Amino acid sequence: MVIQQQLYTAHEFWQIDFDDDRVYELIEGEIIPMPPPRKINSIIAGLILTALNVFLKQNKIKGYVLGADGGYTLTEHDVRVPDVSYIAQERIPDLDDTAEVIPPEIAVEIISPSESPRQINAKTSLYLNAGTKIVWNVYPDEKVVEVWTLGEDGKLIMQPFELNDTLDGGDVLMGFMLPVREIFAQ
Repeated sequence: MVIQQQLYTAHEFWQIDFDDDRVYELIEGEIIPMPPPRKINSIIAGLILTALNVFLKQNKIKGYVLGADGGYTLTEHDVRVPDVSYIAQERIPDLDDTAEVIPPEIAVEIISPSESPRQINAKTSLYLNAGTKIVWNVYPDEKVVEVWTLGEDGKLIMQPFELNDTLDGGDVLMGFMLPVREIFAQ
């Protein structure tokens, strides 16, 4: 006898009242509890979140920077929670409508050693194919940031940024600059 696990839609997922402090994601219809991040991952996420918020405030840009508790519905069966994300205010007409497919414009994932390249690639592809414009995959141990975008031909494009390089906001947050060295300054 084969027992099939129940698969959920994003709408059903958002209706669940999780009674603990864990973060959950919906991956291909399956509810997955996320392990707590390493301290270095949280520190790096905090630095990036702060830099983005300061830029928005200084430039009077109406948008939101979310931390690792702000989830996005990316497909009918996928809800992901990036470590940091940015979304323009006009793209979220209703802050309570979480089940609508509205991806962040920038998603930042601080990569843990336990994540396989296959998992990372699948998540990056999911963000970009859902409409995210830029994905930053930050590797704390290697001190490298991979910046992923989607080419006009639909292919994923990756550019590595090392300590002496500077990240920018691309067409999403024009003028935003963050030296990679500052991300790893701890």
